[in-house]
Amino acid sequence: MARRSVLCLGSLAVRLLYGNTVRPLHPSVCSASPQSTAGFKPERVAVVTKTTRYEFEQQRYRYAGVSEEDLKQLLAMKGSSYSGLLERHNIHTNNVEHIVKSLQREGITVRVVKRGEYDEDVVRWADAIISAGGDGTMLLVASKVLSKDKPVVGVNTDPERSEGHLCLPVRYTRAFPEALEKLCRGEFRWLWRQRIRLHLEGTGINPNPVDLHEQQLSLEQHNQAHRFTSMDNLSRTGVLHETFSKPSLLPVRSLNEIFIGESLSSRASYYEISVDDGPWEKQKSSGLSICTGTGSKAWSYNINKLAEQAVEEVLNIAKSQSGHDLPVNQEFVEKVTDEYNKSLVFSPDDRRLFYSVREPIVNRVFSSSRQRGFASKVCVRSRCWDACMVVDGGTSFEFNDGAIATISMSEEDQLRTVLLEN
Repeated sequence: MARRSVLCLGSLAVRLLYGNTVRPLHPSVCSASPQSTAGFKPERVAVVTKTTRYEFEQQRYRYAGVSEEDLKQLLAMKGSSYSGLLERHNIHTNNVEHIVKSLQREGITVRVVKRGEYDEDVVRWADAIISAGGDGTMLLVASKVLSKDKPVVGVNTDPERSEGHLCLPVRYTRAFPEALEKLCRGEFRWLWRQRIRLHLEGTGINPNPVDLHEQQLSLEQHNQAHRFTSMDNLSRTGVLHETFSKPSLLPVRSLNEIFIGESLSSRASYYEISVDDGPWEKQKSSGLSICTGTGSKAWSYNINKLAEQAVEEVLNIAKSQSGHDLPVNQEFVEKVTDEYNKSLVFSPDDRRLFYSVREPIVNRVFSSSRQRGFASKVCVRSRCWDACMVVDGGTSFEFNDGAIATISMSEEDQLRTVLLEN
């Protein structure tokens, strides 16, 4: 689920996007740093907005002819507050308007796009992109930006309800003009976030993704959506599932993590894995997660972190087995736990992947030589029946028996973001 910043506006443009070194474009314009593309001036900015829960519920019942009053009652039956959802929606909307007006005051052409309308055409049109929402919206925005020269900025439009690790510090949500001024003065640094690329090959491949949106689809809806994309593929190509003899690069990039596993979480995932061109190993587990440095603070961290209770129990066993007088008190337990958990987090610009096998099954048939570790490349061959490969929790690819994924990083896939301190 983490976020960035960048934008330029009229006279603020080049300096905002490329830092401190000055070369006048006209009397009021700052210029680019030596590392930037000379003369780049973002005149067009796309603001991609999230779908609020209020909008989601409205759309969900709109086609059933449900009135606003009926919607209130339906939400109340589910234990949800209509007024609360409307309040959060209005906060988000007001903050989006604040961003848009701030940009327009600087002479920038702004295009506001709902996340469902965000596509490659929008990316091509924009010189820079602002994600207006939370971490989920930022991940969606980043997934379609394939050029490392196009800056992306995240703004948390509901900071009271959203963490927004990947966004500007929350105080700039309401003080967005101040953030722009700081960017123009060069009071920021570039943060190049490494991303994951995916190649698919083998049999049973359906390269058409299902967008999971911000609201998680039910298992039945998810499977149905994949069936629809498969049938669409059949009507276009004449085959239900294509066979790729050569790896095909998917047109998405992962900023956080890739997850591979059976759609039904209670079913064990069966696959083969090769790390850094090593031998193939048969595994059964609850799935496989492969993350970037950005994603090491997210799902991967929660998969691997230790609780103080577990650390205390292990230390007590070590104390009794070794005969050493370990100081197994609360302070020592907290220190050991913190040190271990901190070791799971690494830098967003690190060029390594980190893979985690969730709850591996180990017996005479299946093994797991390492449950987690760093790698440059991970290859996975599916032996699953109803599995998916999910990119950043929002884009799902069918990944069943015979499909092979090669997961790696490339210098050209970095995401250009800014780091703006409080």
